[in-house]
Amino acid sequence: MYNHQDIISLLAANVRATKSPFGIPKPLVNTWWKGQGLGREGDVLLMTGLMYQLVPYIETVTRQLERFEDTRFMPYLAWARFVPKLLSGLGLAALTPAPAKDKAALHLRDIVAALRASGVSFGYRPELDEYSGILLYDLGDQESFVRHARLVAERLAQAGVRRIITVDPHTTYALKVLYPRYVGAQFEVRTYFEALDMGTGGGAVASPDAGGARLTLHDPCFYGRYLELSDLPRRLLGGLGHQCADVRECGAYTSCCGGPAEAVSPRLSARIGAGRAGQLAATGEQLVTMCPICLSNLEKAGANVLDLSAILARGLPRREPDQAAGPGQ
Repeated sequence: MYNHQDIISLLAANVRATKSPFGIPKPLVNTWWKGQGLGREGDVLLMTGLMYQLVPYIETVTRQLERFEDTRFMPYLAWARFVPKLLSGLGLAALTPAPAKDKAALHLRDIVAALRASGVSFGYRPELDEYSGILLYDLGDQESFVRHARLVAERLAQAGVRRIITVDPHTTYALKVLYPRYVGAQFEVRTYFEALDMGTGGGAVASPDAGGARLTLHDPCFYGRYLELSDLPRRLLGGLGHQCADVRECGAYTSCCGGPAEAVSPRLSARIGAGRAGQLAATGEQLVTMCPICLSNLEKAGANVLDLSAILARGLPRREPDQAAGPGQ
């Protein structure tokens, strides 16, 4: 296991210098929206928090950390803080495979497709879409988290943003619970699948080609335990003709996928992820989750798992938006 303070000091320094925990310039990380015809104006701002986009880089870092964990080279990680942040970020970007980056972008495009299918009016402004700082909070560096959260919240407020659609549990929890608590920033925050539920009147109508699959959902900790949003994805999937076969450890009693333990001990994270994958596999059904970190960790454990967005993007009946989202980018 790595020294916790070495890890958090490195991540906090990266966030201070680049607004990213891994020092990668945002123009390299956040490219998924190009060519999607997204407007800048709408009833609500779509905010990814860069979590899906960062997962390929997290996987690259984890592989490197795993190589040296519990070896004589492990203490040298402390010296990484002296490497220029831009240099280390560019190096990490070069080491991360392009197919992994493309896969992350696909999930976000599926989310956009689902929102459009439900007729949700939203805008996207990439210059306002920043990492929330949640990993700093998770690892116990409250001071660095608050500093970064204040900067993100101030930019959103200055741009007149009041309503936000989020796409992952980490960013949702940060904006909805932590930002009001620690920096006094109040936004109306809804997950994309809450917006779909609203846009379809509380439940979608099953489409003819929905397939009626049996699915087992893995509830991310933030959605299941803290935000109490586990019922909504099940209602949406049920409305599309699917059946959910749950394990005992679901909803508010969900088990961890292993993240963010990979930042301190990839081996511990892998053991936790394997245990969770085994619990879920007991149903024998297709696994589904709605968190980029959970998706990655369960896949690493050998699970065949889909992102919720992939099912919703292809299953929701088409609706016309109440208001155009604005000119395309």
